[in-house]
Parts: sequence; C-alpha cells; structure tokens
Amino acid sequence: MSTTVEQLKLGLIQSPEAPEEPKDGAHLADPVKWTLTRFPRLRFMGSKYRLIPWIHETFSELPFETALDAFSGSGVVAYLLKAMGKRVITNDFLKFPAVIAKATVENASTRLPESTLERLLDAPSPPSRFIEETFKGVFFTEDDLRFLDRTWHAINALPDATERHIALAALIRSCVKRQPRGVFTVAGDPSHYKDGRRDLKLSLREHFVEQVRVYNDAVFDNGKQNLALCGDVFDLESVSADLVYLDPPYVPRSDDNCYVKRYHFLEGLVDYWATEPVRYDTRVRKIPKKFTPFSYRRTAEAAFDRLFGMFPGSILVLSYSSNGFPDLERLVDLMKRHRREIVVKRHDHRYHFGTHEKVKRARVEEYLIVGLP
Repeated sequence: MSTTVEQLKLGLIQSPEAPEEPKDGAHLADPVKWTLTRFPRLRFMGSKYRLIPWIHETFSELPFETALDAFSGSGVVAYLLKAMGKRVITNDFLKFPAVIAKATVENASTRLPESTLERLLDAPSPPSRFIEETFKGVFFTEDDLRFLDRTWHAINALPDATERHIALAALIRSCVKRQPRGVFTVAGDPSHYKDGRRDLKLSLREHFVEQVRVYNDAVFDNGKQNLALCGDVFDLESVSADLVYLDPPYVPRSDDNCYVKRYHFLEGLVDYWATEPVRYDTRVRKIPKKFTPFSYRRTAEAAFDRLFGMFPGSILVLSYSSNGFPDLERLVDLMKRHRREIVVKRHDHRYHFGTHEKVKRARVEEYLIVGLP
C-alpha cells in the first residue's frame, strides 16, 4: 500500500479537496459558498457548477419551501437547494446520478466509518472478475480493474444502504477522475496520458480513499426529509413541490447530448452491469442507449409541452441554453400554455466540456425560464 493511502486512512494528511470543519447552520449562512466548497464536483456534461451563484440568485427571489430537481445530473443544484434549507426531491433516469444524490442530498448524517473503509480496501478475491475480463485493455490498468471487482462486491455486501451509496459515489467519482477527460468514449490506459495531472497518476485505490473522505465531508443535515429517486420524469405526476427545477437533455446544434455514450461505464458499475447488457461489438463496451424524447427534434417539442403541463401549482424553473432546440422563443410559447407569467433570466457562459475543440470553446447564453402558476 502506498504511503499516501496509508496516511489518508490514518488521517495524517488531508485530501487536497478536504474543506474546513463545518459549523452548525453554516449552509444557511452562505449556501453558495457551502455548495462550491463542499459538493464533490463531478466532471459532467451540462453541469451547472459554475452557474451556482446565478442560479442561487434566481431561487432566492422565489417563494418556496419544497423543491423537485427532476433531472438531477451531477447533483449540484439539488445540493444547493438543500443548503438553502429546502426540502428536496431529486430524480434522474440514470442510476449513477441517483446514487450520487442519495449520498449527498437524501443522506443527512451517515458517513462511511474508517473501519468500513479498511474492510473495503482489504476485501478478498471477488466471486466474479467481470470488470477485469470485460474492460482489460479498454479502460484503466489491470490493477485498477481488479480493485474495482473486489471493491464493488465488498460494497454490495455492506448492510447499511446509505454507506453503500457513499462508497459507490466515491467509486464513481474515482473512475471519473482517473479516466482522461472524465468520459468513457475513448479506450486507453491512463498512463499513456503523461501530462503531469495528479488525477492520472493516482491509482483507483488511492482515488477511492480520497473520495470516501470527500463524500463524508459533503454530508450535512438541513433538518428536512430529502429524497432521491431514479426514474422517468413523466412518472413524477404525483410528486408535489412548490418549485420544480428542470434541466433536461436537449437537442444540441452540434455534437450530441448522449449521456449513456459518455458515462456507460459508470451506469453499468452501479449494479455490476446486472441490468445493462454489454455491447461487445463496440471497442469501449457500451451499453444500449436509453430513449428520452428530449434528445430528438421530432419529439422534443411535444415532450416539453407535456412536461410544462405537469405540476400545475408549482413554480417552474427551466435551465436551458442558446445552442439547444427548441429555441428560447418556442420554449416560452410552450410554457405560456401552462403558466400565468413567464420571466426569462439570461447569463453568458462558456462551456469547458466536449469531445473536440469547437465544442470546448463554445460560448453560449444560458437561460433560466421561470414560469409562475
């Protein structure tokens, strides 16, 4: 075991991301600072991490005590809402964002004990070597893949569900940090990317020890019963909330918006590919794409119209971008069918995510389209 891992386990040094010890009520005193310093930021397509101060400003102008984040994604907006003292319900149709939300939003007090971390790190040989056998030569090193097989089975055997969520969230973020660019579209050993980045130098084992600490540090109780769900947004008709925050995938004008293509490894990892058949005909061992009507021009407008018709007594806050389809004018027209008053907030933004330089440098105008009942 490396000195770094041993020292982190013993608490002799802190992860570079470890924040100061919290004080009671600190999340309410400055929700933005709390979110930006506590939330385990994930390199995630469309993440609103950089926009949190602007989003908080808009939320602060609206009267609400309960909130639904219907497309939680990275989880950072739901975490902000929790830091604002609201009762929060999250939802995502992918499993790995739901795990992250369970660890950071639904979880009020549970942390993964050092003794449990020790057991995970010393896990015996697993009953299956599926990850090593399937992804050898595709992602990570052989030692990394063996670690994933052992650790996943050890996590799955933990009796406490919330501890499992923390450990799985830590494993997910470890994989993202270890993988070049944080996406699983290109195969290759991380050691081939010798650009000096610390994240590519650390093994998955070393990352995991750090990330357990990061997720433990993110835990706090806002005095509300928060809940994280995983399912289709159109199955949330019975959910009641004063405010519904909507950040769906959308049809981009360039590149694509397929989350499964980029994060298939993380989605499969959650349940050890039990419900996600591997496509062995693909170089990176993809899983089947999940359909969402928001991703196609032929179905997007009808999907937005249906979405805006849900939650009739709730304030709607739609996060959208100028590079998406439908355009702003059409979205406002659709929302007007279902809401008394529409207010549009605008913010210039540059995204730093994509698979080619043109996308990485794209400057867009971000919108928050607020619909008042």
